[in-house]
Parts: sequence; structure tokens; C-alpha cells
Amino acid sequence: MVSPEMSNWYVVGAWTTGIIVFIGVWIYAIASWGFLIGIALGWFPAAIAGVIAGLLWPLIVLGVVALILFLASH
Repeated sequence: MVSPEMSNWYVVGAWTTGIIVFIGVWIYAIASWGFLIGIALGWFPAAIAGVIAGLLWPLIVLGVVALILFLASH
């Protein structure tokens, strides 16, 4: 069983990652589809990407750390 402290960290990381990805994907939708369509419809793919990224946030953090280490070694 997962301790309460561990589940709290998971929830904090999930919300933080989900919100960051949501905002990034929504901005990308606005840039790709134009202002009006991006604002009106861009929230839907942004919400899907935010939920998926929020659930998989430990893998995303590992990927970012690996990318930083790779770039630092070259």
C-alpha cells in the first residue's frame, strides 16, 4: 500500500505537470490554428494532453532529467 505522503506528492506532481502541459498545448493550438479557432477548440486537445501528462508525470520528469544530462555532456 502507498503511504499518504507518497500519494500527496504524486497528486502535486500530477496537477503541476498537467497544468503546464495544458497551457503549452493550448498555446500551440492557438499558434497552429489561429487565434479564434485555437481559443475556441484548442482547450479540448490541451485537456486530453494535460490529463495524460499528469498521469505519467514521473516518466516525463525522468525524460527531462535524461535530456538535461545528455545536453550537458555534449
